[in-house]
Amino acid sequence: MRKSREEAAETRKSIVRAAAREFREKGIVATGLADLMKAAGLTHGGFYKHFVSKDQLVAEATAAAMDGILEELATRPTVNSAVAGYLSTRHRDNPASGCPLAALGGELARSDKETRAAATAGFTRLVDILAGNARAADVRRQALVAAVTMIGAVTMSRVVSDPKLSDEILDAARETLVADTS
Repeated sequence: MRKSREEAAETRKSIVRAAAREFREKGIVATGLADLMKAAGLTHGGFYKHFVSKDQLVAEATAAAMDGILEELATRPTVNSAVAGYLSTRHRDNPASGCPLAALGGELARSDKETRAAATAGFTRLVDILAGNARAADVRRQALVAAVTMIGAVTMSRVVSDPKLSDEILDAARETLVADTS
């Protein structure tokens, strides 16, 4: 039985959501189409009814993942609370629901043009959130430094094998940025 357009659109959204989680949790290269379709509750054969390629899905999943983390940060009452939320152990310990820039930065850098454009758009929005309503060049520069510090701190806090060092990385970045952005 053929699905309605609404059902097909909902299925596509489900695949994108599942892919966004799977990619952030396991990596883009390490996630096969069969695995991500299974995570979406579907069979591998249905993938090409919704997407031309895995690259297309990676771009859409990156955009969706960025939307999710940025919506969460934008609901924070202050820039300092957004920074603290990003640099939290909760974010570090849950890459599948966190920022794709911190989870997949190296892979995103080697992705196709559309995926890199989605990552760039998300990064730009992150900088805008951190800059607040100010548009002065020095505020934007501080927001750029804060964004790359946040992404790098979460990334490295996940890389290191020493739990104390991991916490220290997050604490140092949070203390530095909250002091700088207040």
